[in-house]
Amino acid sequence: MRKWLVLFCLCMLAVACTKKGTKEENVIKIGAAGQLTGPEAVFGADMLNGVKLAVEEWNAKGGVLGKKIELVPGDDQAEPRQAVAVANKFVTEGVAGVVGHFNSSCSIPASDVYHKAGIPQISHASTNPQLTEQGFANVFRVCGRDDQQGKVAAEFALGRLKVKKVAIIHDKTTYGQGFAEEFQKGLGSGAQVVAFEGITKGEKDYSPVVTKIKATNPDAVFFGGIYTEGGLLIKQYKAVGGTAPFIGGDGIMSEELVKIGGPATDGTYATFGPDTKEIASAKNFNEAYRKKYGEPGVYSIYAYDAANILLQSIQKAGSIEGAKVVEAIRAIDYNGALGHIQFNQKGDVKDSPYVVWKVEGGKFKQLK
Repeated sequence: MRKWLVLFCLCMLAVACTKKGTKEENVIKIGAAGQLTGPEAVFGADMLNGVKLAVEEWNAKGGVLGKKIELVPGDDQAEPRQAVAVANKFVTEGVAGVVGHFNSSCSIPASDVYHKAGIPQISHASTNPQLTEQGFANVFRVCGRDDQQGKVAAEFALGRLKVKKVAIIHDKTTYGQGFAEEFQKGLGSGAQVVAFEGITKGEKDYSPVVTKIKATNPDAVFFGGIYTEGGLLIKQYKAVGGTAPFIGGDGIMSEELVKIGGPATDGTYATFGPDTKEIASAKNFNEAYRKKYGEPGVYSIYAYDAANILLQSIQKAGSIEGAKVVEAIRAIDYNGALGHIQFNQKGDVKDSPYVVWKVEGGKFKQLK
């Protein structure tokens, strides 16, 4: 009796493993990594919904290589250590590629894991130059770089705002401090930097910093960081009598900046890509996204195109083998929602224009 019971259990285990194996063989997994929880979760949701939309569209057409696409979300909480944990989880899960991460401080350490595993990574939002300067053949991004947007922000400050004195604040992160340094480099000798201050992410009271900045009487205040701290800084700076406009980058391009900072954010400038509502190629994406998820976030379209590039490359490679997919991504000539995308040898997009936006009446509007 005991012998038959053991044989029965072994048979059931074999059946279960066969079913699991069959399921695994019938799907292709891709990872989507970002800050899905925490203070910056708005950006994470924007990313995830963009990838979801791409996956749903591919699955509706039969998937890739005759297999359904399975989306595996990874919540890095905007923390570098958690990003590495997510990357290792993706390796264990056997994903064919990854869209993400958002924060450069997360993408860069995670990229080392993907590189060692041979997994393609396409970031939709990490702008620190170091990401693609590591020489990793499997790492790409569909957004621009901070040495590009830092230069655009500096040229705007000098040419349009005619600044002579600038105060610079950053959040001490890979993105924030790196962006601030690129902005300072772009200023050259055209303006005097009267302060260069770092703040700690997550704090709520920045009165010592904004009081110090106000005392320097700057013509503009530059902030390298995310909307969570940006909104508080602007609000508290104006509360102590500061009058200079703030200039930031893609990290503050969110309606959440206005929700946090209130009316004080009016007149704030930010560098980002062109308004996708004005891009003809984005029309179908915008309509499909609104129908399922509401108004797209600024990075939803970048995540959508990143996912499509990954899936199209798997299809073209005819395989989920990392090296073959990477080769297909490098050779891709993609016409997507953002327009025409090709990558250079470093993994950066060949064309990534930046424009300047301004908060007017509580809304970001692209300057002409």
